[in-house]
Amino acid sequence: MPIVEEKPDKPTAEEEQQSSEAEARPETDAEAEAEAAKLAEAEGEHIPEPVGAASPSQLGTRRFVYAAYFAGAIAIAFLLSKVLDFAWYRLQTWKPQIGEPRDEIIMPASAIIGVAAAIYYWYRTRTRELAEQVANEMSKVTWPTRTEVTNGTFVVIVTTIISTVFFALDRFWGFVTNLVYGGT
Repeated sequence: MPIVEEKPDKPTAEEEQQSSEAEARPETDAEAEAEAAKLAEAEGEHIPEPVGAASPSQLGTRRFVYAAYFAGAIAIAFLLSKVLDFAWYRLQTWKPQIGEPRDEIIMPASAIIGVAAAIYYWYRTRTRELAEQVANEMSKVTWPTRTEVTNGTFVVIVTTIISTVFFALDRFWGFVTNLVYGGT
């Protein structure tokens, strides 16, 4: 006869903890924000109310991803406008009836293709996740302070001056040696 374990009527400590966590979790984002505001008020902090679109601090590192996609679209449009302008010019030399390159056609076409490329890569989750991971890692970078940059720049300038003087003296000494010994 198999032994069947009966579950006790009283829940275990782990089950109690899980149920209390589930009850403590807010149902919606609005409830979570209200709860965070109450905690901040209790601690004496002031949290500004969000107005309209998300502020940069609310976006976190995602704002850098948006900026990168925007910059990519502009770069693609710019480069494509140059390529299309050159192609049109080459085509015009081959078939003169086409006429000079027309910016009112090239620029909008380049812009549409640039925006389409940005949207295409935005909807590819692998590309977007990679961009978000890069932005996350870049946010963890500790950038040098102003004094560290100043000191590093000073070291580079002094080293450059010393090496320039050294090589200038070397060339001068070589010139003097060739004069004395009659070298070529």
